Amino acid sequence: MKVRKNSHKVFYRKYSSNIKYVMMLLTVVTITLFLPKQPRFRYEFEKGKVWQNKDLISPFSFAILKTNPQLTIDKNDALENILPIYKYDSEVFEAVSEAYSNEFDIKWKGAAFPEPEKDVYKASSLSLMKGIYEKGILAIDSKHLKGKKYCDLSLLNNNITKTINSQDLYTVQSALDYFSKNFGPVDPKVKDVVTNLVMDYLQPNVVFDEKLTGIVQTSTINSLSTTHGMVQKGDLIIAKGSVIDDDAYQKLESFKETYEAQIKTIGSSQLVYLGQILLVGFVVSLQMVFLYMFRKDIFADNRQLSLLLLVITTMLFALTWSIKLQLPSLYYIPFCIVPIIIRILFDTRLALYLHLLVILIAGFFVPNSFEFVFYQTTAGMVAIYSIRNLIKREQLLLSALFILTAYFICFVGIALLREGSFEEIEWVNFVPFVISVLLSLLAYPLIYGFERVFGITSDVALIELTNTNNKLLRELGFKAPGTFQHSLQVANLAEAAIFKIGGNSLLVRAGALYHDIGKIENPQYFIENQNTGKSPHDKLPYEQSAQIIIKHVLKGIEIARKHQLPETIIDFIKTHHGNTRVDYFYQSFLKNSPEKFVDENIFRYPGPIPFSKETGVLMLADSVEAASRSLKNPDAQSINDLVERIINYKLEQDQLDNCDLTLKDLETIKLIFKTMLMSIYHVRIDYLQNV
Repeated sequence: MKVRKNSHKVFYRKYSSNIKYVMMLLTVVTITLFLPKQPRFRYEFEKGKVWQNKDLISPFSFAILKTNPQLTIDKNDALENILPIYKYDSEVFEAVSEAYSNEFDIKWKGAAFPEPEKDVYKASSLSLMKGIYEKGILAIDSKHLKGKKYCDLSLLNNNITKTINSQDLYTVQSALDYFSKNFGPVDPKVKDVVTNLVMDYLQPNVVFDEKLTGIVQTSTINSLSTTHGMVQKGDLIIAKGSVIDDDAYQKLESFKETYEAQIKTIGSSQLVYLGQILLVGFVVSLQMVFLYMFRKDIFADNRQLSLLLLVITTMLFALTWSIKLQLPSLYYIPFCIVPIIIRILFDTRLALYLHLLVILIAGFFVPNSFEFVFYQTTAGMVAIYSIRNLIKREQLLLSALFILTAYFICFVGIALLREGSFEEIEWVNFVPFVISVLLSLLAYPLIYGFERVFGITSDVALIELTNTNNKLLRELGFKAPGTFQHSLQVANLAEAAIFKIGGNSLLVRAGALYHDIGKIENPQYFIENQNTGKSPHDKLPYEQSAQIIIKHVLKGIEIARKHQLPETIIDFIKTHHGNTRVDYFYQSFLKNSPEKFVDENIFRYPGPIPFSKETGVLMLADSVEAASRSLKNPDAQSINDLVERIINYKLEQDQLDNCDLTLKDLETIKLIFKTMLMSIYHVRIDYLQNV
């Protein structure tokens, strides 16, 4: 059952070296699967630059495309010549006349006018209204007047349009004036009543047809020619050494667009895919070689390796997605998020290397690839330099500001090289860079997610762990106060030493605070927590006492994993005693039971021995601090002898063999330990004796 339960772990350990190559292959396939498959135009060119390639002869005939400003001018001219379409509605009078007749009868009767005259005046008023409606009552849209009193328009009636002027039609007011002038009964009261009634029934029957006008405008714009002139097959497009002026630039753009359109149908997408696999595969292979040669720890850890491959895949997938969506600028993509994340989670060299690999691949699929690579390389370098250690939240904001400044300098410099004038710089093109920098701030939550998923510890996480209000440290301080104070002193010693010799001071401080966390269980068995003068070890066999002491390492690992501490912190718990003996109980056993056979492994810590500068310094600081508490009268000489003896003993026991500590480092560590211990125990140097 145990074999079956852990079979996946056995499989993973057995084939872990193969898994990384499978991940590499999947990365290459995934990236190339979504990249654009059409062949690329072979030349790069910019307006105002010299054409450095050979004479470019057109291999086929093609039309010269108009520039965007030219197309805009043509579009505006075409729209200017299109008159707004107003539709004549003959049904309005039919509806109005019926309602008007009914209300006319009511008004006439209510005013007590002579009944015989009613039909005469009703017919007369309806006849005038009909004439008005037949001519048309216009509801003019003020935007068509353009500040004038009248304007031309197209009148649509029975599917026939004619051009008229708005003054040829009535407005509601002019129609009412016309009616009042031409409706002439003898009795003024009759005229007033009828005129007021007509005023309520004069409605526009010539209204603007926005939909039809839009259709005509769209049709006209679509019918506009996008080209002007032709380049025939065999004609010279541009000669070597010529400056790419506006005309040459437009010819090159037209040639490029025609070439790419033709090559889509002629070129083989399978061969393009093969080329992409070769290039992407080669670049990813370079990354693997780099890790194997310079970062073997990451190369051996498939989780960390998968993070790097995921970052590459995600950024290139974002590029592909942006190309397919035809974003107006690919500079919206926050490429600088890559060096920020990798710098914080790993180191400067890897961050720069990975960033270069990503933008080198991306450079094959973006326009003006050299310009793109220049922008992203310089901005990425600034991003890396601006974040040495992310220990304050404002550092990310300052980094974003530095990146934006780098983009701005590059943008202005390139624009001046191209245009030679500040007035010609199109500042709106800088907006994508601003948005890109804002998106790079997403690095902060992404770092937290990567830490959790891939088991990586950043400086931000270490700062959180070193907070003594942390629940686990508070429990240690409450249950084992002596151990807690010891851990604080060890942290101070180790941090000062590692800072001087070079290393991760935050990591060693966090490791020191948690290295004895296993003493939470049975704290009374450890001398720093014993206040009564009696030891529970007095009633136990030496072997059992040794096992209780050794157990705090294993218990510490268990507690740390229960509280989800990072593996980098657990390494300190494992290694802070290495595989040394619990000498006090071992020597006591030999002294009191010389006749018995002793199994030395009972008195020996399980290890492993320290394997980094940080874990090595912690071992030394832990031993020195603990031993210094046994000094009855600490003075400069006794502290000096103590530090020398303990560090030399660790060397003799081969506990520092796997560390990167040099002899020079050890001398520096000794000096720092001696200085700090003398300060802790308030030792004064006898200057007179030295003189």
